[in-house]
Amino acid sequence: MAIPELRTRRLLLRGWVPEDRAPFAALNADPEVAALLGGVRDRAESDALAERVEAHWARNGFGLWAVERLDERRFIGFTGLSRPSFEAPFMPAVEVGWRLARAAWGKGFATEAAEASLDYGFETLRLDEIVSFTAPANVRSRAVMERLGMHRDPADDFDHPRLPEGHPLRPHVLYRLRAAEWRQRRGA
Repeated sequence: MAIPELRTRRLLLRGWVPEDRAPFAALNADPEVAALLGGVRDRAESDALAERVEAHWARNGFGLWAVERLDERRFIGFTGLSRPSFEAPFMPAVEVGWRLARAAWGKGFATEAAEASLDYGFETLRLDEIVSFTAPANVRSRAVMERLGMHRDPADDFDHPRLPEGHPLRPHVLYRLRAAEWRQRRGA
């Protein structure tokens, strides 16, 4: 399937290419990036994740875009929409997510790319709701969720079923955004 490209003021969201694998592996091997994502991944694990991302596009018609800076034409990570494949009280759902190289942190890229993903989800895919979730300690991602206008009800928080009992990252916070809220926020 042809993956649509999205452009923001500073970013290109595009389909993945083989040249993305090495910088993606470096991103996934960075202990600071991986600290709140369950740990570092080696090259084989990173490549397997990229393959799952590509398969998600083929299976669902949407997914996680590779993100590059327009000024540098360089891969900096991913953002987009996915269907989580685990059991939780809020499932089935579509999640907006992102993962950027540490050098891209603190510049507003995650918010900018996620806004484009939400636009696509609500306007093109006509989704009713999009969620996002993370470990409570992931304050950077939680701040992005809040900047996007997403909101949290502590009653929706959950234990991630793919992490074992007692794992420090098992507790997760859930944020939600409904299409009507997005449109109102965007003035549409």
